[in-house]
Amino acid sequence: MMTDENKKQISSAMGEAIRWAFRSGQEDEALEPLIKVDAGQPMGRLECGDSVIFYDIRGEREIEITEALTDPDFSAFPVKKDLNLNFVTMIEYDPGLRVGVAFPKQEKLKNTLAEVLSDAGLRLTKIAESEKAAHIGFFLNGKSDEIFPGEERIIVPSPEHVAMYDDSPEMSVSLVAEEILKKIRDERVSVIIANFANVDVVGHIENKTSALAAVEAVDRELGRVVAGARSENATLLVTSDHGTVEEWLYPDGTINTGHTKNPVPFVLADFSLKNPDLAEIKGEGELADVAPTVLGLAGLRKPAEMTGTSLFVTPAAGKNPRKKIVLLVLDGWGFREEKKGNLIAEAATPNFDDLWTRFPHSFLKSSGEAVGMPPDTVGNSEAGHLHLGAGRRVLLDRVRIDKAIADGSFYSNEALQGAMRRAKQGRKLLHLMGIISHYSSHGTIKHLFALLQMAKDQGLNEVFIHGFIGRRGEKPESGAIYVEKIEDKCRELGLGKVVTVIGRYWALDREKNWDRVEKTYRALVYGEGTPVRQRQKSHYPSV
Repeated sequence: MMTDENKKQISSAMGEAIRWAFRSGQEDEALEPLIKVDAGQPMGRLECGDSVIFYDIRGEREIEITEALTDPDFSAFPVKKDLNLNFVTMIEYDPGLRVGVAFPKQEKLKNTLAEVLSDAGLRLTKIAESEKAAHIGFFLNGKSDEIFPGEERIIVPSPEHVAMYDDSPEMSVSLVAEEILKKIRDERVSVIIANFANVDVVGHIENKTSALAAVEAVDRELGRVVAGARSENATLLVTSDHGTVEEWLYPDGTINTGHTKNPVPFVLADFSLKNPDLAEIKGEGELADVAPTVLGLAGLRKPAEMTGTSLFVTPAAGKNPRKKIVLLVLDGWGFREEKKGNLIAEAATPNFDDLWTRFPHSFLKSSGEAVGMPPDTVGNSEAGHLHLGAGRRVLLDRVRIDKAIADGSFYSNEALQGAMRRAKQGRKLLHLMGIISHYSSHGTIKHLFALLQMAKDQGLNEVFIHGFIGRRGEKPESGAIYVEKIEDKCRELGLGKVVTVIGRYWALDREKNWDRVEKTYRALVYGEGTPVRQRQKSHYPSV
């Protein structure tokens, strides 16, 4: 008779395989695919007519793998043309996808910063490297792909042919700065919104030397933008969307590669004024206050939809409209008084330090309820840019779904029920696919657990889980830990098997790196990857 301990050893085979991969030099984010097998054959592959629920809640990084699995005309790499999956996404990733959506978009946000500037006839230029293209576009415009009249987007390619950006911590920041300087000199452009990506992107990698280099690269290019703004008498606003490397260590000393709850800095260097250091702004605010502040500087009144308030002590709307306004987002640059484990404080940042010392500044809330998220949660780039552009607090999809689970309406959701019903009635498989994390901008295993409970309530006998891992803000070996938590939940419910685990680097691409997406596709459909057998004794060598 099999004991409970033996059962746990068998179901923890995937966790053991992940730890073996760690010992072999792999990391969560770039983990090569691991495939559960039975009698040498891959278990739970996606087959014709199966139902799939993609439970991620972010959007732009989920589009490519969804296209590959659902679009009959997909041609970026060879795919099965007859899969005909019953595919449901938790939220709408893209309106062009041929999928069901469990939690459709709420009413479109009206009168975002870009729209108001456009309606006023002002020309807006947005500039970022490709790693942050979605943030200055889709998210800053209220989670909308609409490009308004007079809105221009300049996307500088992020470095190619690098395994991870810690190999190139300067990324393309100098090229982004060059584009900003061109537009500062362009008299036709009234407002520039730009993003320096380095601190956030490199800060998610456990490499202190590269993280420091990223901070210093941003500071160096910030200095160039400050000089350019001063020479053209432009009004420069410098802020961030959330914190990252200013809290590099957890209390126990392990490295924190995730986002933080800390406020972000806001600096106003209004070189259009004779005495820019005398401008009066509030000492604190939140990200939703930035859009009303920009509108006031442009001589425009904020629309009724914007509930954020200007950071000026005395509202500036209609008074001395500035001819050139530059809003520069130092992505991931948070503020923390404590110097220990603070890479912003440890790095050489003479240009930011000079701005902070000489010009009016403020602290902005960039996490939790201030950016539409649950209380006491970290910020992220998506929520940050959304609120910078929206000028109001916007309830995020995570909160909507959490509330639906709490009040029970989640379990009667028609799109989710339909996918499960079709699997049961057609004697097909149900697949649950998504991020494996306690808390990520992409999703949470709490939503996966609710789907497993729903599948049990619907009377399904077999559910297969395909997980994407990537340690961002998680402690070492978090991928293995969360996979084992899922396996524990499956044992508790008597339903579900984790049959695929792959790093999010492969699964959640957004720049048409089709080789990465193809690796994920072939793992999900054909079972290509390292086989993981169910067994009681370890077969992995020590490394």
